[in-house]
Amino acid sequence: MVTIMRIVIAGGDGRVALLLERILAERGDSVAGIIRKPEQADDLIAVGAQPFVADLATVSVERIAELVQDADAVVFAAAAGAGTGTERKELVDRDAALLLADGAEAVGVRRYLVVSSMGADPQAVDGAVDPEFRAYLRQHDPNNGQDEHGSSPLFGAYLRAKGAADEALRARETLDLTILRPGLLNDDKGTGKVLLAPATGVGSVPREDVAAVLAALLETPGAAGQTVELISGETPVAQAVAALV
Repeated sequence: MVTIMRIVIAGGDGRVALLLERILAERGDSVAGIIRKPEQADDLIAVGAQPFVADLATVSVERIAELVQDADAVVFAAAAGAGTGTERKELVDRDAALLLADGAEAVGVRRYLVVSSMGADPQAVDGAVDPEFRAYLRQHDPNNGQDEHGSSPLFGAYLRAKGAADEALRARETLDLTILRPGLLNDDKGTGKVLLAPATGVGSVPREDVAAVLAALLETPGAAGQTVELISGETPVAQAVAALV
């Protein structure tokens, strides 16, 4: 018997989120996405998702609780986005992740997936603590905000905000939490094959494969309690996720 789930995704208009929403809708799940602007609603409707309009930087816990009250799981896929300053990254990449958790806890939703980032750390400096990751970013993503010395203060702020959220969420015993930390994202066609492990080494991964992994994690409650990195690899997604249990 197929179990139909109700999933609510924060940051429902993001590229990974839209791909995930399509996967979930096509497999028969009920999916909704929280978006900031009413004009983004058509994009969600087109992939089979229900749009909820709420600005994660200003919405109340009570409103979030209303939006997720019937959910079997929630996914935090929001991000402040390129070009935003440190304050916005803290509001969205850190505080909104905790706000979603507050709302989920208020109505007893335990399953919580986070799309974080490789290199996320509350102490991240100049784009990444890991010099290997920073060097990889310089080589493969020249548009990530670095200066001529390879320093990326705003990307560092993003990693600090993501890392702080991850750390705070892991301390919440009321959540069945899985933190997914992809490497450098790209828009290549997904291969369906990945490397998924607590530490993968640096690398990149198509957004399609990130969405596929998230969809598989939602069907794998035994993966709760783990923080895993994700890059392209040689293992089929279903097998890679099953190996976490």
